[in-house]
Amino acid sequence: MTKRTAAKYKIDRRMGENIWGRPKSPVNRREYGPGQHGQRRKAKLSDFGLQLRAKQKLKGYYGDLTEKQFRRIFAEAERIKGDTGENLIGLLERRLDAVVYRAKFVPTIFSARQFVNHGHVTVNGKRVNISSYRVKEGDVVEVRDKSKQMTVLLEAVQLPERDVPDYITADHSKMSATFVRTPGLGDVPYPVMMEPNLVIEYYAQN
Repeated sequence: MTKRTAAKYKIDRRMGENIWGRPKSPVNRREYGPGQHGQRRKAKLSDFGLQLRAKQKLKGYYGDLTEKQFRRIFAEAERIKGDTGENLIGLLERRLDAVVYRAKFVPTIFSARQFVNHGHVTVNGKRVNISSYRVKEGDVVEVRDKSKQMTVLLEAVQLPERDVPDYITADHSKMSATFVRTPGLGDVPYPVMMEPNLVIEYYAQN
C-alpha cells in the first residue's frame, strides 16, 4: 500500500466519516479511529474541536493539503469580495487536480494530483504539471493523447459512486472537460457535510 493510499484511509478513520463516499472506505466497516485507542468512547468536541475538525476534513478532502497551502488559499478567499466560505470552496474547486477528479478522469483526488504531476494533462492545449494550478472559467482540461488509454482513466469513467457536477462539462470519448463556472458550496457534490463557516471561525481565533 502506498503512503498516499494509507493516508487516504487514515483520514477517513480519523474523521469517522467516509469523506469521499468511496465503497472501500474502512469507515463502512468500523467508525472508530485508527490505532489502539481508536475504540475509546468519543468525548464531546469543544467549539475549537469542531472548528479544527471542519478544517482537517476540508484539507483532507482535497488531497490532505499542507497547512501552509490551505492557509494561503484561505487568506486569498478572505481578500476576495463576497462570502469567505463560498470563496474558499470556489478556490479549492478551481485547483487543476480537483477539476481532473471532478471530471472522473481518475478515481481519487490523490491519483488526480499524481496524474497532473506526471504531465498527463493539458489546459487549453498547453501541458500543465502543477496540481495547484488554478483553472479559470471556460478553460478546457484534456488528457494528453498518449495517456488516453491508461487503465486508471478507463476504470474511473465507469465508477458508479459519483457523477460529474454541472459546473464541469466532460466528454469522456475525447477525455476533455470544460470548467464552466466557479461553484458555490451548494453546488459541490460532497458525500459528507463540509462547514467552511467553522473554518472561518477557526482562523479568526488562531
